[in-house]
Amino acid sequence: MIRPVCLPMAVLVALVCLCSCARQAPPPDTTQGPPVEQEIAGEHAGAGQYTLAVIPKGTTHEFWKSVHAGAVKAARELGCEIIWKGPLKEDDRDEQIKIVEDMTSRGVSGIVLAPLDDTALRMPVKAATEKGVPVVIIDSGLQSEDYVSFVATDNRNGGKIAGERMAELLGGKGKVAMLRYAEGSASTTEREAGFLEAIEAAEGIEVVSSNQYGGATTESAYKAAENMLAPLKGSDGTLSLDGIFCPNESTTFGMLRALQDARFAGTVKFIGFDSSEKLVQAMRDGELDALVLQDPLNMGYLGVKTMVEHLQGRSVEKRISTGETLVTPQNMDEPDMQALLMPDFKRWLGE
Repeated sequence: MIRPVCLPMAVLVALVCLCSCARQAPPPDTTQGPPVEQEIAGEHAGAGQYTLAVIPKGTTHEFWKSVHAGAVKAARELGCEIIWKGPLKEDDRDEQIKIVEDMTSRGVSGIVLAPLDDTALRMPVKAATEKGVPVVIIDSGLQSEDYVSFVATDNRNGGKIAGERMAELLGGKGKVAMLRYAEGSASTTEREAGFLEAIEAAEGIEVVSSNQYGGATTESAYKAAENMLAPLKGSDGTLSLDGIFCPNESTTFGMLRALQDARFAGTVKFIGFDSSEKLVQAMRDGELDALVLQDPLNMGYLGVKTMVEHLQGRSVEKRISTGETLVTPQNMDEPDMQALLMPDFKRWLGE
């Protein structure tokens, strides 16, 4: 009589336990934002232990697409993950600060940052470091020591290379103008300073304009270029200018458009910085005499690689140069130059 009673009681106890466990299980949390992985732009780098935020100055220029590709390449090789997120335009300091603060609060393993402003980003970087989120700076400097390493072009030397080439093209005499980029941008400020230093060494060259800024977009640079060229146009329709230098992609293209629209393209020596398909074509067409090129793909790659090495406890250099190269119509078809002029970012970004 006892055996038939014990079996159903055991079953009953098991059922009660299961129901109790089901009641204690918490509901799924739907109040939090999307997980980190959903913000990775298609470049899952494996199940590595590190998630790095890579924050560019902007996301529209060809230069930043190449930086992105380099970061993706490194992430896939090293087995980490990256979150690529930056302002749309290169003048939105507040947005970049917000992104740095957001990534810090989310507790990413590290931040690879191209600061829009060498002073405005100091406090966000300091706060990240104090909360245990190390920062590697790329592309443009920061007036601070609160970072692991600075991976970038030697921008002053890049500007100097442009100035020396300009002096050579002009035979050491003539009038030149420079369209600046934006105040607070350390990288382009260094390029501008390097260019002016080289021009000053050529005593026969006069700088007739160097105080106008093109701004963050091609459109703003185009308007600034028009304003700069207007007083230099003679009554006979000629341009009283022998050479022009622009320190980045957007100012170079904005100036190119202004020269083309005014029918001055090819009549003045013109040197720019960085590359795009339209700038490469302009050089083939004789409308650009040289471009000083960085290696943005390598910059993104080394930025991520350096951060991973730091997180692994390895020693890294405080300053890492990615190089700068002068490309001209004479050498632009050489394989090494083609790799810099037309970096294969689509291979890594799936475009």
